[in-house]
Amino acid sequence: MADPAAPILLFDSGVGGLTVYDALRKVMPDAPVIYAADLAGLPYGNKTEAQIAARVAGLLGRMAERWQPRLACIACNTASTIALGMVRDVLEIPVVGTVPAIKPAAALTQTGTIGLVGTEATIRQRYVDDLETQFAQGKRLLRVAAPGLVQAAEAKLRGGSVDRALIADVRDRLTAMAGDGSIDTLVLACTHFPLLSDELAAAFGPDVAQVDGAAGIARRIAHLLEGQSFAPSPGPNRFVVTGPLAGAAGLEGALAARGFGSPEAF
Repeated sequence: MADPAAPILLFDSGVGGLTVYDALRKVMPDAPVIYAADLAGLPYGNKTEAQIAARVAGLLGRMAERWQPRLACIACNTASTIALGMVRDVLEIPVVGTVPAIKPAAALTQTGTIGLVGTEATIRQRYVDDLETQFAQGKRLLRVAAPGLVQAAEAKLRGGSVDRALIADVRDRLTAMAGDGSIDTLVLACTHFPLLSDELAAAFGPDVAQVDGAAGIARRIAHLLEGQSFAPSPGPNRFVVTGPLAGAAGLEGALAARGFGSPEAF
């Protein structure tokens, strides 16, 4: 059994994994959490597979050695689709990944046409091809890369405004691919994107359902840790960033609302 004080480690390139943290808190409100944001490596979507795999495995290896977590979650679709296997080889604890929610989207769609929005790296992965083959047979899965939405979500959580033209561009590209406007389900294949759910809903309209994997990831973590004990946290949860602490400027309100202390440097 794990040390009752051992934390859950949530890792993401930036703040997108906070959407997973929010879902986790609904099922595990008392578990100690360390959130690690690789701001020095953000964004991941424009990096090569080799760069992402080496960076994620290396960082998580060092973080696990330092903090001795009971479980690690890669709360990032891009990192998970590329590096999950490597990280599992490196760490001796359970590792939960984040993959595009194609299975629930395929079950939900009525028109059979699904839009998938992710980073450039995510949408080209064979892993996504395999998910489509396994769960979306007979459906149309239309993929678009929207790297600008990552930075938009980062800015929004810091109190900035969202450029609606970025959202409109995603909608227009998907609509052009669909041809007949029959998209009724939108897979948010980046943990950053649910932070923009209001803006996406305004652009796509009320008849397009948004699907992401946060709730399923939270349930998976809770299942893997079922029966384990958790010591009361002596203070707020920790939010750790790579690179200069200035990269976390503006997040104070969002972090405090979630029970995190001031950002720390890794």
